[in-house]
Amino acid sequence: MKHSFLGLALVLAAVAQPLSAQIKYESYDLPNGLHVILHQDNSNPLVAVSVLYHVGSKDEIPTRTGFAHFFEHLLFEGSANIGRGEYMQLIQSNGGALNANTSNDRTFYYELLPSNQLELGLWMEAERMLHAKIDQVGVDTQREVVKEEKRQRVDNQPYASFLSEMFKRAFKQHNYRWVPIGSMEDLNAAKLDEFMAFYKKYYIPNNATLSIAGDIDVAQTKAIIQKYFADIPKGPAVQRPSAYEPPLGGEIVDTIYDNIQIPAVFAGYRMVSETHPDAYALQMLTTALSDGPSSRFSKRMVDQDQSALQVAAFPFAMEHQGVFIALALANGAATTGALMTTMEEEIAKMQNEPLSDKEFTKLLNKVESEFVTRNSNVAGIAENLANYHVYYGDANLVNTEIERYRQVTPADIQRVAKTYLKPENRVVLHYLPKSAQ
Repeated sequence: MKHSFLGLALVLAAVAQPLSAQIKYESYDLPNGLHVILHQDNSNPLVAVSVLYHVGSKDEIPTRTGFAHFFEHLLFEGSANIGRGEYMQLIQSNGGALNANTSNDRTFYYELLPSNQLELGLWMEAERMLHAKIDQVGVDTQREVVKEEKRQRVDNQPYASFLSEMFKRAFKQHNYRWVPIGSMEDLNAAKLDEFMAFYKKYYIPNNATLSIAGDIDVAQTKAIIQKYFADIPKGPAVQRPSAYEPPLGGEIVDTIYDNIQIPAVFAGYRMVSETHPDAYALQMLTTALSDGPSSRFSKRMVDQDQSALQVAAFPFAMEHQGVFIALALANGAATTGALMTTMEEEIAKMQNEPLSDKEFTKLLNKVESEFVTRNSNVAGIAENLANYHVYYGDANLVNTEIERYRQVTPADIQRVAKTYLKPENRVVLHYLPKSAQ
């Protein structure tokens, strides 16, 4: 779910943090299991109120995919004390902005508000957690909203199906084999009591992290949190699906005929989870391969050979597993097979030749700059504190994770390239125009 407001851009621009500032925070648990993280920054009269629910598409069952993403929409319908359609209106009329997103592993909600409206944000998130309006009218309405979103963002967008096509081949047992948008057939078949059961199972305080950053008084904020959240009943412990997925067992190659004009190739290599130590070297590897015009893929394929219009590589790291994705869009008469061969050649160089000192220093500088950028506003800080707590069990990584990147060596980057970027560990998808079918 996306809500774009001019005010949001202005707010984000106004709350930049000093580049070298340590992010101080306080955290504690309520008796009902709600984890609370508070970061005080009184430099601007703004506050971010966020709640991370530890539920994503991997927590669904195979016959009811799309539930986590559907709830991202459904829980803006209102509550027992907030009328239908009033949720966004209340925030906007009080000078705020709001947003939400769903991934394979979490559902995240936040409001950006003037700091004198902190209590409003906390009350509304407590309403979402305890009194959400889940009825047939809301379910029917949001089914149509989600269908339209899928049509606009997936069905009618070139190449937009590549993640679902990639993941259903890369994973055979794990619930990562489907993506958060899920199946419209599953949502259509679901009954109201199934949606209510999902809400009662996952939207509970002991499956949530409340993270607040900005212009707050800590003692006052704690009192408001106590007022609205302390009496929400604790739910049963959430059982997670197994993280196990057997090895891919050999290269998978397929052709997808899509509504596109320009052929493209997507290669997805199975990799480790986001919390695995190798994830840091893999992130730096992607930066070396495709981040900027001086990266390996860009220099070779866009500038030198002129075989590609666009190239990219990124680690799609998740809580249990991950997929390292490399892609290229063909230029002129270049074939997807030739593009794949060239990417393999550049990957082989990374596997066989360590980065030079100059290239590695430049790479590390980029990583450090990106790390600082992620913590450059109160909304980002609130989200990162929650993420680090939920996935790593250590919110202080918001300050210290950069040291893990600094410990990566050129030999580590070479090693992970050899370990993960090998043909027997990948899915290759050749995207061709439907006219070529």
